[in-house]
Amino acid sequence: MARLNIGADDLVDNPTPRVPVSLCLDTSSSMNGSPIEELIRGVNLFYDAIDEDDDAHDSAEINIVEFNSSAGLVHDFASIERLQRISALRASGTTAMGAGVNLALDTLEKRKATYSGSGVLYYQPWLVLMTDGAPTDDIDIAVGRVIDLVEAKKLTVFPIGIGGGADMRTLARFSPNRPPLRLDGLKFKEFFEWLSRSVARVSRSTPGDAVKLDLEGLAGWAEL
Repeated sequence: MARLNIGADDLVDNPTPRVPVSLCLDTSSSMNGSPIEELIRGVNLFYDAIDEDDDAHDSAEINIVEFNSSAGLVHDFASIERLQRISALRASGTTAMGAGVNLALDTLEKRKATYSGSGVLYYQPWLVLMTDGAPTDDIDIAVGRVIDLVEAKKLTVFPIGIGGGADMRTLARFSPNRPPLRLDGLKFKEFFEWLSRSVARVSRSTPGDAVKLDLEGLAGWAEL
């Protein structure tokens, strides 16, 4: 898949306040097979749903960070109309979750600086962390950064476990205000549909306002 490198040029024609969403996805070897296939399908459905909502279409900017034995940027932040649908993600290696979260946070900080430099308002950034396992690297720095940002109301984080092997105690360290949730089976489609509705809800608010999430909608994809 071609990598995108989009900076302030993406902001010139559309001054709408933005919702930056970083998808930080586990692509370690244990995700091979149906999990990675359903993940790709879910992300593409997420893009389609954002594209179909007028408010979210103009506001949402999405990037993807993957982590396996190391962390990498699959594509940088871009509006939905610039994003190509994902054709493949390769599952391999171990679970460098700390490196993945740190890279995702770095990209969010860089994008916020681009917004500020361009005079574009933005909503509280979102970090979606999805994993089916436990970290194989040091996560302490990443956890500290997330906690500081969440407590300063500068980040909304969604830690999501995939399958019975997901280390929910580790995911809980990234989420001081709400417990992490475990995906019900492989309901990636239902999760990303819920996520797109949540992004749309934020897009219709005013930057700085508190927005209630669709908690009833969790039942469609999470083990409760």
